[in-house]
Amino acid sequence: MNSYFRENKMKRRFFSTIGLIVIVSLGFSVSSCNRDNNEADAYGNFEAIETIISAESNGKLLYFGIDEGQSLTADSTIGMIDTMQLHYQKEQILSKKDVIQSKFANIIAQVNVVEEQITTLEKEKARVENLLKSGAATQKQLDDINGHINILNKQMLTIKTQNASIFAELESVESSIALIDDQISRAVIINPVKGIVLEKYVQQFEIVNAGKPLYKLADLSEIILRAYVSGDQLDDFKIGQKVNVYIDADKDSNHEYEGEIVWVSSEAEFTPKIIQTKKERVNLVYAVKIKVKNDGKIKIGMPGEVRI
Repeated sequence: MNSYFRENKMKRRFFSTIGLIVIVSLGFSVSSCNRDNNEADAYGNFEAIETIISAESNGKLLYFGIDEGQSLTADSTIGMIDTMQLHYQKEQILSKKDVIQSKFANIIAQVNVVEEQITTLEKEKARVENLLKSGAATQKQLDDINGHINILNKQMLTIKTQNASIFAELESVESSIALIDDQISRAVIINPVKGIVLEKYVQQFEIVNAGKPLYKLADLSEIILRAYVSGDQLDDFKIGQKVNVYIDADKDSNHEYEGEIVWVSSEAEFTPKIIQTKKERVNLVYAVKIKVKNDGKIKIGMPGEVRI
């Protein structure tokens, strides 16, 4: 009986020793895995350069052919604001221009008549001067011709003065027409940059005023990861440097991208609450921007991490 108990006791000690060895081995294994784990050097969220496009004219939005999520190309026409009032204004100014041009034509005709009269008198003056030399004409005849020429020259000056005022009025009308043409062109909504429509603020047939936001878009083909690094990491982040950027594929794997550091902040700030734990939020960090080519998987606001 005693030998039975001694044998069982020895077996329990043996298995206890084996269990301890297994636990210690597992501990070393877990510790080794933790040491081999490639921890991220920085964390952050993705953002894009967003552009808000506003109306440049007043009126009803007759056409507005975009939807949120739609891809737009640069210089594409996407909408039209009503320009009927502007066209009426232009018609009125064009009528005024016709009146001014008719006045201008009358003045030109008057100038031509006076110039013709002066030319005729100059010829008569030359003839009288020749006759005066031979004694066949009198000085009074020559003086009368010179007086008449002087009167016509004064008339010419008066006409040209009137012509200057009409010409200035015509220039003013031309400027008014150019201004209205510019306003009409601004009623055509042209998308200025390539991008994806993020938000649409108005709908077709709404009344809009100049300066009213119409939609917001961003070019998501390249996206920016704004990440945060501590002061002792700052020397490891240089503008132009290539880094590895990761986003979550699922709970066990990541998508990997190549990124380029394009900006490093010169001022420290507190870590944003969305990035780190409460303990780490009180630390001062530096923001960096990393440009990443987007294959469509990366979305604005998505978290990401950086490894050098």
